[in-house]
Amino acid sequence: MTARVLVVDDISANVKLLEARLSAEYFDVLTASSGPEALDVCERERVDVVLLDVMMPGMDGFEVCRRLKSNPKTHHIPIILVTALDQVSDRVRGLQSGADDFLTKPVDDIALITRVKNLARLKTLTDEMLLRALTGRQLGINEDAALLKALSNEKSRVLIVDDDQRNANRIANWVATIHLPTVVSGPTAALDELSDGEYDLAIISLSLAQADALRLCSQIRSVSRTRHLPIILVVEPGYEARLLRALDMGVNDYIMRPVDENELLARVKTQVRRKRYSDHLRDRLEESIEASVIDALTGLHNRRYMETHLTTLVEEARRTGRALSVLLADIDHFKHVNDTYGHDIGDAVLREFSVRFRRNTRGIDLACRYGGEEFLVIMPDTDMSRAFQVGERLRASIASDVFQVSPACSINLTASVGLATLECGDDTPETVFRRADQALFVAKRAGRNRVEANAA
Repeated sequence: MTARVLVVDDISANVKLLEARLSAEYFDVLTASSGPEALDVCERERVDVVLLDVMMPGMDGFEVCRRLKSNPKTHHIPIILVTALDQVSDRVRGLQSGADDFLTKPVDDIALITRVKNLARLKTLTDEMLLRALTGRQLGINEDAALLKALSNEKSRVLIVDDDQRNANRIANWVATIHLPTVVSGPTAALDELSDGEYDLAIISLSLAQADALRLCSQIRSVSRTRHLPIILVVEPGYEARLLRALDMGVNDYIMRPVDENELLARVKTQVRRKRYSDHLRDRLEESIEASVIDALTGLHNRRYMETHLTTLVEEARRTGRALSVLLADIDHFKHVNDTYGHDIGDAVLREFSVRFRRNTRGIDLACRYGGEEFLVIMPDTDMSRAFQVGERLRASIASDVFQVSPACSINLTASVGLATLECGDDTPETVFRRADQALFVAKRAGRNRVEANAA
């Protein structure tokens, strides 16, 4: 992936080394040799990740991190502290300054690229989340509960898979300070847990004694329910070859034993945030796709979707020789409803009509709002006689019961229905629809509240 990485170190040799490693992975690298220069670059340039050396003269990395995280313009830039210091107090101080992750000198190539990629992806998701939240506020739309949860620090469920009970409990105790851990000892129990519960992260020991941890990771990635679940591997020194295979198959991150509590919690925080953000954006994408094919007022499919689906069904019916019918219904004198009662009541009528419309169609049928007060049903495997029964049932359901659209307003309505079927080899969606429309016109001319059919 491409991202802009700022490397900050007062020793030019360190800068050149990190720059070469990152450039080899096609990252766009910026450099700075001091804390003030780094702050200036982050103010002026788009930066996706900062690799920040701790031990610098004048302004050290902790202070640079604190200032970046306290500035609204740079608050959301992920920061990786690069240091030779490995004392717990230094990691705690880094977290308190706002650091997102740590790398210890000499920097391991696998660790470097893994950490930068993870935080660059998180930055991309963060930018998108904040942009959408800003757009919503500008449009006067309140952030919904899903967005607020994604941006919150609400506790998440974390699954820990390790058959060494002591190690598993130690990690669980650390995770429990910010999240809700569940410990299992093997793949079968892990897959059972993931199939039954909603988890935001899995922490898996690469050195399971009685099972292949990589196969478990592969199974998690192959199931749609858990395909996007972040995975952190706990790796023993000397397992680098298996680690590379794990990263190739989509494992998100890793941590080496002996596990440091602060390092672990930093990695957990990054992966949980990324999972929440990506879930939210994925849900919104699905909603956007749905909104493009669903009529907002009635909840039925819209004309755009109907036309595409009708084309597909006509082609399938012509290929297989199966029957296909189209029903077009129109509310009689609907203009009078709007003129007499107003458009709010008219909308309520359309919603109630769509409920009855859907109630009188089968699961295989596609019910759509064609436009205005016209509704359409596409009926696969349905000949004219069966289509006529459906049309008559629909007409009766409209005429027999009053439309109680508000406590003080009830309206008697009827509907006219036109039918057509796919009948000849050169029929097209347009010709079938045109015949249904002509049949509807005949029903209107014949006095309304009736069903008419049009044969080719």
